Amino acid sequence: MRPQRRSRAVLFGLLCVLGLSGLAGRSPVASAEAETLTLYSGQHEQTVDLLVADFEKETGIKVRVHSGEGPEVANQILAEGADSPADVYFTENSPELMLLEEKGLLAKVSAAALASVPARYNSPGGYWLAVLARECVVAYNPPMVSADQLPPSLLDFADPAWKGKIAIAPSDADFLPVVAAVVALKGNDAALQWLQGLKRNAEIFDDDEAVVAAVDRGAVATGLINNYYWDRLEIQQGAAATHSKLYHFGHGDPGAVVNVSGAAVLKSAPYPAAAQRFLLYLVSQRAQELLAGSKVNFEYPLRPGVKPDPMLKPFDELQPPSLDPAKLGDDGNVAALLQEAGLL
Repeated sequence: MRPQRRSRAVLFGLLCVLGLSGLAGRSPVASAEAETLTLYSGQHEQTVDLLVADFEKETGIKVRVHSGEGPEVANQILAEGADSPADVYFTENSPELMLLEEKGLLAKVSAAALASVPARYNSPGGYWLAVLARECVVAYNPPMVSADQLPPSLLDFADPAWKGKIAIAPSDADFLPVVAAVVALKGNDAALQWLQGLKRNAEIFDDDEAVVAAVDRGAVATGLINNYYWDRLEIQQGAAATHSKLYHFGHGDPGAVVNVSGAAVLKSAPYPAAAQRFLLYLVSQRAQELLAGSKVNFEYPLRPGVKPDPMLKPFDELQPPSLDPAKLGDDGNVAALLQEAGLL
């Protein structure tokens, strides 16, 4: 499975977005080999490996993968600008894609690819493509806290009653869209107050894997994660050995935010036609069904008619807030709030 997530790299990327740090390191030199796509990836390595192997088999196009955390890789693309060797950027969360769109570094996605998933999940300008979705959830340990004791809103975790009972990973890239949802729905002041409450209450971990593992072993009662991490933990250790459960917020609460994983073709892509073909493949019936049945990726496929892994709560039963990617923004404001609250 994915190695330990590089929280320091995520922090580095966020600071660069804020203009507080230098440029990212140099990218790998592109090969002269014809029709070899260079994929810059901020997605889970298992997911990317599965997709790349199948795409190469289907098309004969080779793919070279350069991996990192989403904000780190986005910052590298910003640093490289028009000289980037990347053809495609594929990442877990929409804010990094919005940032690159705002900076004018992305090419328009083909109409065929955009039409393969519901328009509300795609780039508002047509510059990147939604591929998968994941939900913010709470992992909880039933001997420590029962489901009926869990709060109705994510914001309640800032209350003193939850001191020492909630785990978070604020330097993990997956935490950022959750904060962005609070900002979009409640405003900056409310978001800052909530983050300051979490600073007082929360046990801090490097990444979501560490959060869900701590909850499962009983080190902390609850933890804020994306659904992916709990599902993967149960597959790894088996249902009988899994001691935690999932709790879903509802009623449009920011804690029920659904964020998208997406991909884009760089405006400077050396092989733009092959890059567009890769994006079309990502939302094809073949690729979406491959992921849904893989027991590797536990995100929701966005192509209509493709059913997610049965471990996941049905997508149409989720009750997320009505937030499109534009409203979630590009993470810059979120990073500043996390710093002000002392969480970065």
